[in-house]
Parts: sequence; structure tokens; C-alpha cells
Amino acid sequence: MRVEGSERPPFASIGVIGQSRYGDLGDALTLLRRAVEDYQVELLVEERLRELAPSLGTFEPGEVDLLVTLGGDGTLLRGARSVAAFHTPVLGINLGYLGFLTSVTSDELPDALAALFSGRYWLDTRFTLDAQVLGRDGSVQSSFVALNDAVLHKGGFARVVRLVVHVGPDHQEVAAYTADGIILATPTGSTAYSLGAGGPVVDPSVECILATPISPHTLGLRPLVLPLDTSIRVEPLFPTEELILTVDGRDGADLHPGESLLVRRGEPSVPLVRFAGQSFFDTLRRKLHWGLEHEERRRAGPAG
Repeated sequence: MRVEGSERPPFASIGVIGQSRYGDLGDALTLLRRAVEDYQVELLVEERLRELAPSLGTFEPGEVDLLVTLGGDGTLLRGARSVAAFHTPVLGINLGYLGFLTSVTSDELPDALAALFSGRYWLDTRFTLDAQVLGRDGSVQSSFVALNDAVLHKGGFARVVRLVVHVGPDHQEVAAYTADGIILATPTGSTAYSLGAGGPVVDPSVECILATPISPHTLGLRPLVLPLDTSIRVEPLFPTEELILTVDGRDGADLHPGESLLVRRGEPSVPLVRFAGQSFFDTLRRKLHWGLEHEERRRAGPAG
């Protein structure tokens, strides 16, 4: 969903989270502090960044108008989940390699903030998934918010698992999967793990859930595109198997014998800050190098 920046109130406070493994994190944080000085906004940092900026206050979800993430896609995913319940806009600053979900690099930060505070931006709102581990009696054992995906797989040794997948309120059986696991992804996550497992690239404006098997042992077992208003329940075919649920590559839980996984649309949404020229397909071309040879020939002009 596209929302023009002029329709939103000013950003009076900005929260910042970062990934310490990037060597230029301190420089990026210093650049951010200098860039916001002219806008008279309050800058707050997460606890793990306090040693880099001891004079700044501590960021708490729900108490800021904008969240800035300093790192890669993993940092953005972590930050987005922390503020998803409050629908707080997220601006990702890429310090890593790919940065598919981030908007700008640290060098582009001053210009990006100028555009942001003058209303020259738009919000690319992404929906989330609610991933629940259910007990034998159907009670919720644990629950997670996923912006990219929820992955059910066997941890440790490289063994296949047998999973039965049901969809909808009437629990229609889809198939019994013999595979290394299954990925349940949003369109946002279609360019992450699901893509590497052979899933399709899906425009984020399409409201659907992807079910992508990981290394299936049957060639006919292909990724599925399911309606967003459905629910997906995954149960181990053999209840003695212990599986691991991984959410957005970080959070997760063990799936004990007799338990199952239920995935459906989540209540929170995540508005990602975008600027002019940052369409989904522009990002595909830049980040995945789609049509790169054609672009290079076009820039070079006609031969001869």
C-alpha cells in the first residue's frame, strides 16, 4: 500500500537499532546524529548501542515515530518485528552486502533524511504472518510475528522429515511432504529463503502466503501460492519427531512430539519507508541483477 509522506505527522522521535558486526556501525550512527541535528528530533538508541552513543536515551518500541535500522536485512527484520504491533514506519540503512529490504546506504542518508522531513517519501506497507506452535489440545504454546517467513525443519543432522499440510478452516489436506522442511513465506519473504529453495518471486502487493518445500524427495511436489485469508497447519507425520521452527532466520522454538504449527495472516503490518524510484522491480534489477546485460548495452548506446 502506498501512503504519501505528507499525510503523516512530523517525526518527533526516531529510534535506532544496529548490528554490531558491521565495522562502520559507529560511523553510520555518528552520521545519523549529525544529519538529524537540523530537524530538532529526539534520537533514541537500543541498549546494545548505548556504548557508541552514551548521551542518547534508550529506545523503547511504541515510543518513537520512526525506526531507523543500521545493518542489513536481518537487522531490519529484527527491528520491524519489535515495532510491528505499533505500525511504526521503518527506514533501513544498508551497511551489508545485499540489503534487499533496506532503502538507502549510509552515504545516501543525509539526502534521504532531507526527503523524509520534506514529505518526499512513501510507505510500502507489508503484512506479517502469525506463526503459532499448538499443543496436543490445540492450545497456543508459543507465538511469533514473521515479516519474511516461518520455517519448520529438522535441526542438527541432515535428515528428511515427513509433514502433513492442511489448509483452511475445514483442514483440507494438501499433501504429505517428504523433505528437509517447509517454508511458509510472505511475498516480502519470497526473495529470501523461499527463493533459494525454488519458490517464485512475488510482488509484495499480492496478498498471499507461499508454501515452499525444502529439497523435496518428490519432483512433483512444487511450491504453492495460497490465499492470504486461509490458515495453514503443518503436523509431523510421525509424532515422535522433534522439529525446529525458525522465524525470519532468528527467533524460534522447538516443536515437540504431538505439537503442530499454525500459520495465518498476522494483525501487525510494517510500513517501510521508500523514496522516488524505489519500486519493487527497480530493487529486483539492482539487487538481483535482472536484465543487467541489457541495461549495460542500453547505456553503451548502439554498436558501431
